[in-house]
Amino acid sequence: MLVFAASDKGGTGRSVTSVNVCYRRAITGGDVCYVDFDFGSPTAGAIFEVSGLAHGTPDADGLHSYLHGEVTEPRQVDVWAESDRSGLRDRPAGAGRLALLPGDLGGGEFPAEPAMVNRCVELFLRLAGEFEFCLVDLSAGRSYATELVLAATADPALRGVVSRWLVFHRWTPQHIIAASGLVFGDNGIVAVGSALKHDRAALERSVRFVRTAVVDPRSPELAGLRPAQVSWLHERNAELKQLAGRLGVGRTAMIGEVPLDPVLQWREQIISDNDVWPHDIANAGTLAAFEALAGRLVDDSAWETL
Repeated sequence: MLVFAASDKGGTGRSVTSVNVCYRRAITGGDVCYVDFDFGSPTAGAIFEVSGLAHGTPDADGLHSYLHGEVTEPRQVDVWAESDRSGLRDRPAGAGRLALLPGDLGGGEFPAEPAMVNRCVELFLRLAGEFEFCLVDLSAGRSYATELVLAATADPALRGVVSRWLVFHRWTPQHIIAASGLVFGDNGIVAVGSALKHDRAALERSVRFVRTAVVDPRSPELAGLRPAQVSWLHERNAELKQLAGRLGVGRTAMIGEVPLDPVLQWREQIISDNDVWPHDIANAGTLAAFEALAGRLVDDSAWETL
């Protein structure tokens, strides 16, 4: 299975949520691969805390080099073995593989050429055979990375591989509008995919939305707010639900919701069980949201409601 993580704006929590979902799936026994197609800013190595990969690999052996035909295989990192974080090096019993394919340090966006599309197809075929699912983190917006993977997944060679799309947005009017436009607008995922010979209806069914940094007005953590503030939050939340419904980003199209967590506002990192319970620095609701999303990604029933 290929899972593409997209967002129309930066700062949605797309990458940190994607990393945490991969981690959650791996510790439950799944073999998972994270593919960093955020070509302009390949920083997944920093979230996995792999030394020397905070902004991509410096050895010209990453995904940029592979897609340009400069290496025959992109670098593949065993996160359990190479992370600097001790909690990640202690691979839990029964955990599956957790791999990272980084981009190149200093790499940037580039238009896709036919040869690059072919190499992308070959990469996806190989990874789909090796891992339970591969999460491909795309550059924000209507990027070359998004067009590249749409072209690759339209290739008949990938017809038998399940592809799913996660579109991330914060719970604000601007982000809801942007997420809807990224999927349904002119030059959005559906329009570009259709032009590349994807089945339009099937592509639309493969898209789900993930809300991030969501503030729940009923949360006990907001107990210190004044009544007028709580009332205002309820009113804005109702307005956002109406807007999301009108733009096709409502609850029936949503597959996950990640609450606002202080830890992730200050540091993009993996939230471990130890962060929640012994150390009490992260919220249990955040961890539960990551677990739920990791489960729904591979649950066919979660993709049959539209």
